[in-house]
Amino acid sequence: MRKIQIYIDGPTEDEMISLKGEDISGYTFNPTPFKNLGVTDYLGHSRRVLDISNNLPVSLEVIGDNYDEIVSQAKQLASLGENVFVKVPITYTSGVSTIDTIKTLVDANINLNITAIFTIEQIQEILPTIKDTKAIISVFAGRIYDIGSDASIKLSEISTYVHENSSCDLLWASPRMHYDLITAEKCGCDIITMTNAMYKKLSLIGKSPEEYSLETVKMFYDDAVSSGFKI
Repeated sequence: MRKIQIYIDGPTEDEMISLKGEDISGYTFNPTPFKNLGVTDYLGHSRRVLDISNNLPVSLEVIGDNYDEIVSQAKQLASLGENVFVKVPITYTSGVSTIDTIKTLVDANINLNITAIFTIEQIQEILPTIKDTKAIISVFAGRIYDIGSDASIKLSEISTYVHENSSCDLLWASPRMHYDLITAEKCGCDIITMTNAMYKKLSLIGKSPEEYSLETVKMFYDDAVSSGFKI
């Protein structure tokens, strides 16, 4: 039985509708998928995704880069629904910690998703402030792999630290393949984000190598035939 929760990252409205009844626990968004979807009204689109979220947790990210902007935007996003978790980056673009905004938002009882985290040291700085909340701590495992580090080792260490010292949830962010769900669960993560396409590939888990090999051979052959290639 799966213990880890799956949050779908950056789905379209149609994808969200099609996911109704699926075994998912929430949604995450940030400005990048909104931009890719052609969104022009940030708050308006946020309201629309909340309307079709089935009251599952939805993480929506601020777009400010200073204390006043982030606090103001976080309060606006939080006011959209009780199921909103406001995503706040771990630092401003200057590299300075956002701990000041995090403290203010915790005092305002706003659900938080602290995002773009790469190191346990970043977590050690903020955990005393959020330890008694249900904040989500999003560690970008895929990007840690990108820079040549073993994210599974780092996330295992982080998981132990977070769960021994807080009531927060640890999220495995930016997965590179659907198998990351298995790795994330072994590391003790509470949540993993996945695109809709990656989520659909979970149905492959448990298929025999021989069966999948034959399907692959048939796919190559069918593509060759349908393309009309000749040698």
